[in-house]
Amino acid sequence: MSTPTDTTPAQPTWDPDVAAIIARSSRSGSLRAVGVEGARRALESIERPAGPQMQSVRDATVDGPHGPIPLRLYRPPAAPPENAPALVWFHGGGMIMGSLHSFDRLARDIADATGAVVCNVDYRLAPEHRYPVANDEAYAALHWLTDNATDQGVDPARIGVGGDSAGGSLATATALRSRDENGPAIAQQVLFYPGLERRTDRPSMREFGDSPFLTAEDIDWMKNLYLGDDPATDDSYGVPALTDSLAGLPPAILAVGYGDPLRDAVEAYGDRLRAAGVPTAQLRYPGMGHGFAMQAPSVARARAAISEVGALVAARFR
Repeated sequence: MSTPTDTTPAQPTWDPDVAAIIARSSRSGSLRAVGVEGARRALESIERPAGPQMQSVRDATVDGPHGPIPLRLYRPPAAPPENAPALVWFHGGGMIMGSLHSFDRLARDIADATGAVVCNVDYRLAPEHRYPVANDEAYAALHWLTDNATDQGVDPARIGVGGDSAGGSLATATALRSRDENGPAIAQQVLFYPGLERRTDRPSMREFGDSPFLTAEDIDWMKNLYLGDDPATDDSYGVPALTDSLAGLPPAILAVGYGDPLRDAVEAYGDRLRAAGVPTAQLRYPGMGHGFAMQAPSVARARAAISEVGALVAARFR
């Protein structure tokens, strides 16, 4: 006699701090239900404790292919006044939300953990600005910091790219484009749970596609707002998982939570990087969902993850 099989999707055992966030959350359903403006208001309204103190925080505006691009440069206490390592950083938000304000805390955390100057890029958002606008602005920001490294107290040989979620996708695409166009040499890529593909039928997507932090419906909606509705028009910069070859890319660090629906796509990309001969560190954090780096103020394991990634980044820069 066969035993009935339970086909109920698995649920992660959330870290206690993450479980407390879920218990306090008033969110129900997908972001699509509140719309673009509602999602933006919700993100910008979150109050976060002040982040680590910096030597300096300076705003700049640079010329870009679609107009001026606001940047914010964070110099942490550990960074020397000259020839400091740097990360050109792209914030998350599904390509439709996020700002220098809402990602200020994360930028400070990354700068403090890595000892690198963080150049946070306030790229234009969809649906007002669809692909390839944000990708173009990400690449332009890399060029600007490389071209102006000495003036910014940055070592041009130690500039990396990084980002979280949608920003991780932009960082990945920027590394691909710089390789393909013989652009600036990138020292490393630092990717927190990057969104590298449209929704694909992977086990983590089936298991956690209705998670409290990111749903499958969210992914479809936000990807369509930036890339358009027709996957046949996608290319390897808008959807980095489509790229044929990953050879010749800079060393990579990929961090993802066990309960993230993007987990399997992130780890598959990491496997491809290693197979292509790219030095790659892959870190999976138990009890964590999508967006955990933004939860660092209240989640001890998220703070530990940022510290761990930061130590790897610092070692690579050395």
